Amino acid sequence: MKPVNIGGHPAYQDRVLTQLRKYYPDADTSFDTATWKVMEQFWNLDLSPVDQIMQDRYSVFGPEPRLPSDMLRSYLLSMKFKVTSLTSWASSLKQNYLFAILSGFMVGDTPGVGTFYDFTRRLWLSDKNNISDPLHPPKEKPKKPKKKGEKASPVEKVTVYDLLAKFEIEPPRDFSPAKRLFDIFCSQFLDKSVKRGLIDLNNLAVAGDGTPVYTGARERKTRTCDCLEKGIRDCKCNRIYHQPDCNIGWDSHRDRHYFGYDLYMLTASDSECDLPVFPLLGPASRHDSHGFLYNYFSMQQFLPEAHVTKLLLESAHDAMAYYEYCRDHGIQPFIDLNGKGGRPPVYKDDFTIGDDGVPICKEGFRMRRDGTETAKGRTKFKCPKISFAGGSPTCTCEHPCSDAIYGRTVHLVLKDNPRLFNDPPRSSKEWKLEYNARTSSERCNKREKIDYKLEDGRHRSSKMWYCRLFAIMMCQHLDAWALPKSSRLKDLFEQAA
Repeated sequence: MKPVNIGGHPAYQDRVLTQLRKYYPDADTSFDTATWKVMEQFWNLDLSPVDQIMQDRYSVFGPEPRLPSDMLRSYLLSMKFKVTSLTSWASSLKQNYLFAILSGFMVGDTPGVGTFYDFTRRLWLSDKNNISDPLHPPKEKPKKPKKKGEKASPVEKVTVYDLLAKFEIEPPRDFSPAKRLFDIFCSQFLDKSVKRGLIDLNNLAVAGDGTPVYTGARERKTRTCDCLEKGIRDCKCNRIYHQPDCNIGWDSHRDRHYFGYDLYMLTASDSECDLPVFPLLGPASRHDSHGFLYNYFSMQQFLPEAHVTKLLLESAHDAMAYYEYCRDHGIQPFIDLNGKGGRPPVYKDDFTIGDDGVPICKEGFRMRRDGTETAKGRTKFKCPKISFAGGSPTCTCEHPCSDAIYGRTVHLVLKDNPRLFNDPPRSSKEWKLEYNARTSSERCNKREKIDYKLEDGRHRSSKMWYCRLFAIMMCQHLDAWALPKSSRLKDLFEQAA
């Protein structure tokens, strides 16, 4: 039958308070500060709307189900208390009364592990546990880079230009099975962070970064041919892959190959708490320049109210297609150069352009920025050898290239090369200050992988990995919300005592 939450969130609070008084009469002195903080977080967290969101995932027939709000709350608590296995968590609910009470269950009446897996099935809008077809030929493994710390070259056979043009017409559908998870995350966490002023979706500055997610020690697959019996070990025949959405990629940080996903996360770079906005799990071999496009156009599809005004990306995204897209859509790009995109060797006949887009005169001096003319779409640079020591401008260069009193000036037209000619230029303090916020994506990934132990899930399906990932993202937003100055739960508990 359909879940019915009689009493809503106040009923949950009553259950918590009643059972705390019964089973923990000395709770005000028994729990440490960290535990009280978690108790306060979930005491104030109203998840009752989830019961309505999940209505269509339950049948009108059958026994009364567990409330989706209680199941989700319990799942979030398992992330908080670092219990990485649903089997272990179901057992902990029976042994640790506090876990059961905070979840919203009655002590002695907690769900089993099968109930939790059934709940994750309802969160996943697909009959299949994975997105890709498990039967496919072997995929190409990225080659080890020549230098340590470098990222592997893309194995994709499509260019960034072609992929961007394709997604503008037809966005990717890889994220569709996780739509219900995102709906809950968006309505119960992301929107509340927006209302608290932690994120501005109308003027969103996003930082993107991919990070490896290890899901196994090796790739598990089963042959469907008899080539091995014939002595052919490296045939291209189809195989049945046990984790079809994963493959082998290159971890540039650890300098080794790995098996798993590439988690590409878009983070609100202007948020003080490095809050996640939109995730996407792709195969480990996917290059970041492609991972961003899969993520960004998926976000446009499932979060259309987000208006991106700034993009902060690392050098792996340094492709002309990005700059042209940003120019055409009113987005300000802050992308580091990778040194492989090339630059015009000579500009204005006798000036070259440096690696960061700054003109270099024929004497080898970097020119000094002198403002941007937005109306004309150009940035002005002036001679760095002009001195005002005597009260009037004087060129101190041994071989002046202009007889003007202010020396030679150069205007860089932004549309000539949007990759090199930025506003503000890469050499400016404004650009560097804004680009420094790109590390918010790295801090966000660190929170998920280290603090919340994302990789310890040891799941074998994209369904479970997405459930775990979204639960961690919900906890990240929950941690960013400021708690009331006075502990309402503790006050009520002490009044009863």
